[in-house]
Amino acid sequence: MTSSHTAAPSLEGIVKSALHRSWWLLLLRGIIAIAFGVATFVWPQISLLSLILVYGIYAVADGILALVAAIRGGGIAPRWWLALSGVVSLLAGGLAFVWPGLTALVLVYLIGFWSILRGIIEIVGAIRLRKEIENEWTLIAAGALSLIFGLILVFAPGSGAMGLLWLIAAWAILFGGLLIFLAFRVRKLATA
Repeated sequence: MTSSHTAAPSLEGIVKSALHRSWWLLLLRGIIAIAFGVATFVWPQISLLSLILVYGIYAVADGILALVAAIRGGGIAPRWWLALSGVVSLLAGGLAFVWPGLTALVLVYLIGFWSILRGIIEIVGAIRLRKEIENEWTLIAAGALSLIFGLILVFAPGSGAMGLLWLIAAWAILFGGLLIFLAFRVRKLATA
């Protein structure tokens, strides 16, 4: 009697397969963040309403991409983390569209609290994944950057519209760069 047992896929194989399928979502999120930051630097005279709408578009796009990654499964983070991150981004973007007449102070707090929550989620996700991926420090750094950015906005909201624009632009470019770096590291890991 012969038995035909096939070896079950290893956890490493499953993780690499999932990473290979979704590394481009990180890349796309990074590109969108950098584009948002560059647009904010290029047009510093942007009105508050325009800033709210641009921020809302960015947050919704980021939320959709995070939810797509959660639905597809795998990636560099557990599904619950990607789903929570996506929902937080969608809620923040939705609030920006529902109440476009928000005052500058409320917008600062909205962005600040969103960034704090997002940063905490990213740091926790990186810590939980430290055994599955190499260089998880990039995700921790992205989370720390979001957290610091949010804390600055919450505790120094009177920095002025122009200062806020420069801060938002710099954060988006740095955050996007870290996501792009992480995407290529994940792609390399997935193909190794």
